[in-house]
Amino acid sequence: MKIRQKIMEYAQMRRAVRELRALDDHALRDIGISRSQIQAAVYGR
Repeated sequence: MKIRQKIMEYAQMRRAVRELRALDDHALRDIGISRSQIQAAVYGR
């Protein structure tokens, strides 16, 4: 994979984490994750 593509994917994942953290607890519950699971949900860990 090219470096540029990896950097772009990383930026997209960081954006997803930021957007999920901006949601309230009720919205997170609606999609089935808790605050402590945000990183794992985005990065697949």
